[in-house]
This record gives sequence, C-alpha cells and structure tokens, in this order.
Amino acid sequence: MPIPIEDALDLHAFAPRDIPAVVADYLDIGVQRRSVRSVRAAHPLVAGFAAAPPARGGWGATLVRLRPR
Repeated sequence: MPIPIEDALDLHAFAPRDIPAVVADYLDIGVQRRSVRSVRAAHPLVAGFAAAPPARGGWGATLVRLRPR
C-alpha cells in the first residue's frame, strides 16, 4: 500500500507486525530525497529546483527546471 508523504505518519491503519517496516520505509524516503537533491544540484542539465506546492506533491515532490540542450 502506498504511504502518502505528509508532515505526520499515522500508524493506526497498519497491523502492529507491519509497523517497523512501514516506519523504516517512511524514513528511507528522507534519505532518498537527500540523495536525489545532491544529484540534481550537480547535474549540468538542471537549471534549478524547488519544493513542489502542496497541490503538486508538497514535501514529497520537487519541481526541476531543466536547461535547454
């Protein structure tokens, strides 16, 4: 089941046996976000990037402006 990225993680919908994996997956998203950010910052085709507005994904998404080739 996909886990929405928000400012809180509500574990009520998950079985107790699944909670450790759910929390680990949720925390891994932050690690992935930092990794992707470092690649974007160094890539020659990226002109800029910013956090997406809530309607386009909020904290869990980034808008990237590309340089023309």
